[in-house]
Amino acid sequence: MNPIFILLTVSILLFLFASIFTVKQQTAAIIERFGKFQSIRQSGLQLKIPIIDRVTGRLSLKIQQLDVIIETKTLDDVFVKLKVSVQFMVIKDKVYDAFYKLDYPHDQITSYVFDVVRAEVPKMKLDDVFVKKDDIAIAVKTELNDAMLNYGYDIIKTLVTDIDPDAQVKAAMNRINAADREKTAAQYEGDAQRILIVERAKAEAESKRLQGKGIADQRREIARGLEESVDVLNKAGINSQEASALIVITQHYDTLQSIGADTNSNLILLPNNPNAASSMLNDMVTSLVAANKIESSSGRSKKKLEK
Repeated sequence: MNPIFILLTVSILLFLFASIFTVKQQTAAIIERFGKFQSIRQSGLQLKIPIIDRVTGRLSLKIQQLDVIIETKTLDDVFVKLKVSVQFMVIKDKVYDAFYKLDYPHDQITSYVFDVVRAEVPKMKLDDVFVKKDDIAIAVKTELNDAMLNYGYDIIKTLVTDIDPDAQVKAAMNRINAADREKTAAQYEGDAQRILIVERAKAEAESKRLQGKGIADQRREIARGLEESVDVLNKAGINSQEASALIVITQHYDTLQSIGADTNSNLILLPNNPNAASSMLNDMVTSLVAANKIESSSGRSKKKLEK
């Protein structure tokens, strides 16, 4: 075989291999000819002129994420670290701007994030930073969109994913939270104790009322029993005074018997001699007679005055 033919065939094959290249999905390739921009090639099988054309670079058209950590000071002089996640992508129609106008897009985005966060956070207190983190994210996204759109980048989303105050500040916040919860718990315990005392007082009042009613009913029944006993004795030929003496003496000895039967009784009955019952009865009769005399004299005096 002719060596020249072989050399020519090999050269043609090398030329073809050098002319063919592929571009991955969601990727754009930039072609330059003698150092000058020639074209942008999208995904698939592509051709170029060997030696004359070359693939200068490739840009991903996928959504990318850049995490930026910023340390700044709040309005109440607390240093805090914020982690801002920026999701962005190269606009398909602006690959030229993204490749040629901006050399280090990550550094540019980081600078804008620092600028916006350090302008917004110092206006807020630490508690407001936690509450208004979405406002900070929106401010960052707005600023980045205005700046990066000219460079062919679209800011999809910005998120404040972490807020980390100084360790001493976090410890103080935890103590404040714990003290507040202890205060709330003490208030609930106080309310429970107050309700318990009120209910206990109500129960005791109800118990006293029922106890008083029981004592009143007991005395009423005792009086009724004494009345019936006197009536029975009167029918048996015993006059009221003798019947009263008999009842008093009977109750006196019943009481002494009850004291003797209960070894744990704390009741002391004075006096307890056999004449005590009759003495008590005589005193009662004397008091009743005196009261009747006073009432009679008062009635006569009133009648004289009326006349």
